[in-house]
Amino acid sequence: MAMAVAHHRESSSSGSIDKHLDSGKYVRYTAEQVEALERVYAECPKPSSLRRQQLIRECPILSNIEPKQIKVWFQNRRCREKQRKEASRLQTVNRKLTAMNKLLMEENDRLQKQVSQLVCENGYMRQQLQTTSAATTDASCDSVVTTPQHSMRDANNPAGLLSIAEETLTEFLSKATGTAVDWVQMPGMKPGPDSVGIFAISQSCSGVAARACGLVSLEPTKIAEILKDRPSWFRECRSLEVFTMFPAGNGGTIELVYTQTYAPTTLAPARDFWTLRYTTSLENGSLVVCERSLSGSGSGPNAAAAAQFVRAEMLPSGYLIRPCEGGGSIIHIVDHLNLEAWSVPEVLRPLYESSKVVAQKMTIAALRYIRQIAQETSGEVVYGLGRQPAVLRTFSQRLSRGFNDAVNGFNDDGWTVLNCDGAEDVIIAVNSTKNLSGTSNPASSLTFLGGILCAKASMLLQNVPPAVLVRFLREHRSEWADFNVDAYAAASLKAGSYAYPGMRPTRFTGSQIIMPLGHTIEHEEMLEVIRLEGHSLAQEDAFASRDIHLLQICSGIDENAVGACSELIFAPIDEMFPDDAPLVPSGFRIIPLDSKPGDKKDATTSNRTLDLTSGLEVGPATTQGAGDASSSQNTRSVLTIAFQFPFDSNLQDNVAVMARQYVRSVISSVQRVAMAISPGMNPNVGSKLSPGSPEALTLAHWICQSYSYYLGSDLLRSDSLVGDSMLKSLWHHQDAILCCSLKSLPVFIFANQAGLDMLETTLVALQDITLDKIFDESGRKALCADFAKLMQQGYAYLPAGICMSTMGRHVSYEQAIAWKVLAAEDNTVHCLAFSFINWSFV
Repeated sequence: MAMAVAHHRESSSSGSIDKHLDSGKYVRYTAEQVEALERVYAECPKPSSLRRQQLIRECPILSNIEPKQIKVWFQNRRCREKQRKEASRLQTVNRKLTAMNKLLMEENDRLQKQVSQLVCENGYMRQQLQTTSAATTDASCDSVVTTPQHSMRDANNPAGLLSIAEETLTEFLSKATGTAVDWVQMPGMKPGPDSVGIFAISQSCSGVAARACGLVSLEPTKIAEILKDRPSWFRECRSLEVFTMFPAGNGGTIELVYTQTYAPTTLAPARDFWTLRYTTSLENGSLVVCERSLSGSGSGPNAAAAAQFVRAEMLPSGYLIRPCEGGGSIIHIVDHLNLEAWSVPEVLRPLYESSKVVAQKMTIAALRYIRQIAQETSGEVVYGLGRQPAVLRTFSQRLSRGFNDAVNGFNDDGWTVLNCDGAEDVIIAVNSTKNLSGTSNPASSLTFLGGILCAKASMLLQNVPPAVLVRFLREHRSEWADFNVDAYAAASLKAGSYAYPGMRPTRFTGSQIIMPLGHTIEHEEMLEVIRLEGHSLAQEDAFASRDIHLLQICSGIDENAVGACSELIFAPIDEMFPDDAPLVPSGFRIIPLDSKPGDKKDATTSNRTLDLTSGLEVGPATTQGAGDASSSQNTRSVLTIAFQFPFDSNLQDNVAVMARQYVRSVISSVQRVAMAISPGMNPNVGSKLSPGSPEALTLAHWICQSYSYYLGSDLLRSDSLVGDSMLKSLWHHQDAILCCSLKSLPVFIFANQAGLDMLETTLVALQDITLDKIFDESGRKALCADFAKLMQQGYAYLPAGICMSTMGRHVSYEQAIAWKVLAAEDNTVHCLAFSFINWSFV
């Protein structure tokens, strides 16, 4: 009995110890056991309880290990893996911060030198001013930025070219790291470790110049290879051909390069360059690619087509690429050009005299492209619809190149202009030899009996933010596009299925589904597939869906990007488009015209349009005098529209008439939209957008007066506001204020800026939104419950709720106030007003 008790105590004590050890003891695993566990971890880092028990059964070497201990081993293993990845990430971040810190210190040293130079120049100028005798002007500070002319005759003299190359290298390095150019920080681009890089533009130097410094996780030779292939990343580069190449010292090369670039609008000639490009290595291990223009009459491969180009000049420019410790490179980019602004209409000259434009188009684009390639190489880029990033990038490039080809219409591409007597607002060009494939495989191109017809036009916009307009055109296609024309373009891409618009009437259902494919690392460009849902109105196939698919790129929708152009380019595609699908791009390009600092032209000169003088409506807000304080808001931009249509030879005249009429209707729609989204309320906008509605000033007075009458307080918290000041205060009010009609199906007729932001719409599209669409179920019930009260006493308080924006986003609000808006003349109810207080996106 005693032995049994003792055995029981021993057993009980042993179980207690085992239980304690199970939860806290350290198990030493043999190498074989660790190897077995690692194999399982590679397949499944987080095995279930059943999988762990199965593991013990299948591996005899693990039979002496408790399942709980195996669970602990996997937890520890996951923890170690997480710590390892975090340590690796922190090391990478540390390397980047160290390199960026080095770059910032160098930039600081450069600025210090620049300050010292300016102080010396200031002292010298003071001394000169105090000296009564005549003094010779010291032009040494400009000697580095003036480029001597080097003739093409030197092309036959390798020794002469080497001398030019060494001189180019010296001047380029002085710009990249020194004070040869008076660099100023580019507006909106803040330097720091979280930014893409450091960006600067030139100030008061010959030509236009931009500079960038950044960190890229690629090796110098790879970066140089990418950047030298300029057509792959510079969207305005049409072609680049190397005519002569011979080796130089230090393993370098000297090349004679002929480059053609597109004109961004239909109103200016394209540019070409003859340059010497010098690639070499420095003693410190850096790689340099520098370039400068050569003077001469060389016309490139096609002398006949050279008449369409203006010879521009590239002053010493290029890339300084320095390897970093631990991998990656620090790159300095300089672009310094003379774009011969004299050759374009005066209104367009700011586009060719702006360093900001050069920075956005070339300098920043080059650095962003390299970083994009680096992220794709490292696998950080998310694929779209199973497509590789390089394939998606190629689609974007083909869309952009196809649009540029249509806008420029080069003769050597096969384009000829029809019936151009100088008086037409829309230019019609035809190309009978167009290869739609964009690939080197002739079998993948479509053979058209007629060819491609392009209708294009350019116009000047007043006081319209390009980013806002392109965003509207993207999100509200039904406001400007004709579904039948889209259907015609899509059907024509299918071999032999030509149809004239209108032959099969189709109803656009209003559904536009945007399916994202991919975007660049900073979201400055998006590639997407658009599906437009349509149904035939013909009796025999009334229920047949006739959806249209468009491949589309949208860029420049960041309102803070200085000097950036905004684009919306699209092309009809098959639903399952292959990688070499034929593309016929159409679209819009809006380029801001940034005036030179200190340029105070009379505002009336800005009212001139280009080739659409009679068509552009100019409201009172754009005719203010130069002395008016608000005239500084008169920003201008040039809009270029180009639409392409495949056609059969016997339909050319019909398609030309259709295309001209269609582009004119698109222009009219864009003008109407541009007036609506122009910042600052135009007093005439109200009556133009909503027939039968009072002007905006009158409606604002009615809204505020009715609010005070029914609720006993001032909506704008000031009774001294009248006229324009009342409208401006209402327009910028923090709460979302919307007015809807009293029809059987109430639609919105007005909203202030906060209301438009809340609904994510514009004044034009606002009139397509009904009151019931913005409320959720509970909001509609609350409104119905209080509607009788609202109509009886004139106002009602609605509880907190949720409403929907036009983009499908949920918006919460703490309270809503509804009141009747009375017309002051006859005291009748004109509409209902709503104020959503403290609203925010959920």
